[in-house]
Amino acid sequence: MSIVTVQLGQCGNQIGFEVFDALNTDSHCPQGLCSKRENEAYQASCKERFFSEEENGVPIARAVLVDMEPKVTSQTLSKAAQSGRWKYGQHSCFCQKQGSGNNWAYGYSVHGPRHEEAIMNLIQKEVEKCDSLSGFFIIMSMAGGTGSGLGAFVTQNLQDQYSNSLKMNQIIWPYGTGEVIVQNYNSVLTLSHLYRSSDALLVHENDALHKICAKLMNIKQISFSDINQVLAHQLGSVFQPTYSVEGSCHYRRNPLGDLMENLVPHPEFKMLGIRNIPQMSENSLAYSTFTWAGLLKHLRQMLISNSKMEEGIDWQVRPPLSGLPTFGKVSLNRELHFNTSIANLVILRGKDVHSADLGGFKDPALYTSWLEPIHAVNVWKTQRAFSKYEKSAALVSNSQFLLKPLDTIVGKAWNMFASKAYIHQYTKFGIEEEDFLDSFALLEQVVASYCNL
Repeated sequence: MSIVTVQLGQCGNQIGFEVFDALNTDSHCPQGLCSKRENEAYQASCKERFFSEEENGVPIARAVLVDMEPKVTSQTLSKAAQSGRWKYGQHSCFCQKQGSGNNWAYGYSVHGPRHEEAIMNLIQKEVEKCDSLSGFFIIMSMAGGTGSGLGAFVTQNLQDQYSNSLKMNQIIWPYGTGEVIVQNYNSVLTLSHLYRSSDALLVHENDALHKICAKLMNIKQISFSDINQVLAHQLGSVFQPTYSVEGSCHYRRNPLGDLMENLVPHPEFKMLGIRNIPQMSENSLAYSTFTWAGLLKHLRQMLISNSKMEEGIDWQVRPPLSGLPTFGKVSLNRELHFNTSIANLVILRGKDVHSADLGGFKDPALYTSWLEPIHAVNVWKTQRAFSKYEKSAALVSNSQFLLKPLDTIVGKAWNMFASKAYIHQYTKFGIEEEDFLDSFALLEQVVASYCNL
């Protein structure tokens, strides 16, 4: 089944390029651990998901590029074409001459309705090329104008027109130190609208990605391209094919459906995060060896201590003892020591994958009491290695990992709103004060729900 990717704004288009490039590069890497037949099946499965018919032997990404300024989309199209390995479709791009100036309301209320027909027609053409549609993967920023405002509008339209197809939004959480003065307003409006129209929000935090580039990849001058490559690697480690059942060589057919079924058991809880291990520079990799026991021990501790990378994990954090009351376990007034999960998906790739012991992820103490561990944790595997790693593990988690950042953003936006700061920039484009109040109410409910796990 195929996934149609919608790349929105500067952020969405730059990330989208890196994602398709990482998927294409990995699927064409010869892997000695697998037979020729298995490698070919892996390539075919990846291609069915993310690429459509070939043009002169070059696969075409199943993607629609949308931006209100032409610069980034034209750069993205030419970079893909220059790679020679894959490209975007000739008529898969929509752009205009004027951006949204970091104003969420302008993207949502002006650009959205004005260009709705043209954008939805492009998406429909892409859908028609799919033999079978798994759903939509929408890549966007959370705090900009076009990516977030127009992104929320397009997602709403997808929900209206393709109500039976799944929608997963990949959203980029802004730097905590701030990129634009109104980023907290934009973020609150984006999240609240997506919570109503999307099936799952896959969140990447800029601060965490930046830290991975600095600490694990040893990059001195970190660019957005470096950050996007780390992000693309994490997404590839989740979305590339895995076996449909233990011991088989057949790959999963419905990637989005399987992800949602395992990770979003209740519509109140839609926030997903990715951790993966190992992630390091080529130079470090030459001197490293990995065992499944070591990788999974680190990954489990990253989960429960809410660490985004393997360096600097807090090994003091322990799950509460099952059966004992956990007084004060969650309070936003103090540090959230233990990261309670609703559901986790562990994805293992590489050598001797069937020997990996995942007992540590089946501990009931890791999970909320209303879901049995047998339903709360799932494991996907394939012997085919991913990227340059002989063994690698990824974890997609629906947990309390975003509770503090979300509470912080809602609090900052509320303080600005209480003093009426910058509200006029939104009201002149049709977003009323009631819209803000509705957004605050919805997100405060989300915070409370995750807090009470």
